[in-house]
Amino acid sequence: MALERQVRAKIAGKRDLEKDKEAQYWIEEVLGEKFPAGVLYEDALRDGLILCKLINKLEPGAVAKINTSGGQFKMMENINLFQQAIKKYGVPDLDVFQTVDLYEKKDIAQVTSTIFALGRACYKHPGFQGPFLGPKPADECKRNFTEEQLNAGQAIIGLQAGTNKGASQAGQNIGAGRKIILGK
Repeated sequence: MALERQVRAKIAGKRDLEKDKEAQYWIEEVLGEKFPAGVLYEDALRDGLILCKLINKLEPGAVAKINTSGGQFKMMENINLFQQAIKKYGVPDLDVFQTVDLYEKKDIAQVTSTIFALGRACYKHPGFQGPFLGPKPADECKRNFTEEQLNAGQAIIGLQAGTNKGASQAGQNIGAGRKIILGK
């Protein structure tokens, strides 16, 4: 049991409540509705309804059928549908949480991280006017060089390669000189 407690403590230590609040605020702004009063952040997201509404707001029709009733498998299906939809929307596979992270509340920090990844993916969709969450991802800055420019670079020794400007170790003494005494 001690190992399990240590693992839980480590995962709980990753969680940043300010980031949770920021993610919740962003979701509320996009949806135009508040989370249920008196319900914790992770409990409000647990059934996947809010998440499915969120992706449908960002990409209409992304989740065709949202389960509003049923057992735990229907709620977990909502989470899975959300995960599939955000991958299609542009969230990298590495940034998507596991279903149990949310449903069983194993790693809420990873859930929040996924919501931030979704917020960053919104920048890549020109039809979405905001609000945005997180920093804007960098755009590619492709450079095109001519053959002449590439060949000119072959003759130059870069500064990273360094240069000794003709220096040598001649005359360099470090410490005491070696003394050889003959005849003793």
